[in-house]
Amino acid sequence: MHEIEAVFLAIIIQVYDTMGWAGVVFLMAVESAAIPFPSELIMPLAGWLLVEAKGGGWPMLLMAGFYGALGNLLGSWVAYWVSMKGGRPLLLKYGKYVLISREEIDRTERWFARYGEWAVFFGRLLPVVRTFISIPAGIARMNFWKFSVYTFAGSFPWSLGLAYGGFLLGENWEAMRSVMRPFDFPILAIIILAGIWFLVRRIKAIRAQ
Repeated sequence: MHEIEAVFLAIIIQVYDTMGWAGVVFLMAVESAAIPFPSELIMPLAGWLLVEAKGGGWPMLLMAGFYGALGNLLGSWVAYWVSMKGGRPLLLKYGKYVLISREEIDRTERWFARYGEWAVFFGRLLPVVRTFISIPAGIARMNFWKFSVYTFAGSFPWSLGLAYGGFLLGENWEAMRSVMRPFDFPILAIIILAGIWFLVRRIKAIRAQ
């Protein structure tokens, strides 16, 4: 196990020992507030320590999925409101220094108005992306209630699936994380490459003017 994940693991176990189910809500809220605290550790441990180890079954697993999604929703509200109140004004004021024009900000807002529901829903089902999807939704000023519904809808199956994996594997839950870990880096690489592509495209467009 990676050293950083070992630190996360120790924190999660301590939180669950102290707070129980409230710890699931708290930790998933932290993850969804754009703080990279991996739900791939939070929820499998909940499935093991709070369900399987206590002799629980599907009712408790469904509760784990609900609490995980609730935590994601609460944390996403923080990231959404901060991004909505501060992100757009900052981009309008300083976006030109990072090659982002007002027209592109407006275009992103229109895109989220049309496709934001599905972007948020599917974003919640992807590692890495799910932690930060609230930021562009807030900047684009996506309808708050739609954002909330699709955030919860996407977070519930993700939380339930991870908790179920931890429930099935018990103390061997790390095997599931070993399977999922290789997908983190390709997704992060795609995000970085997309950012590079955007910068190159913007530089060429500016030079062509």
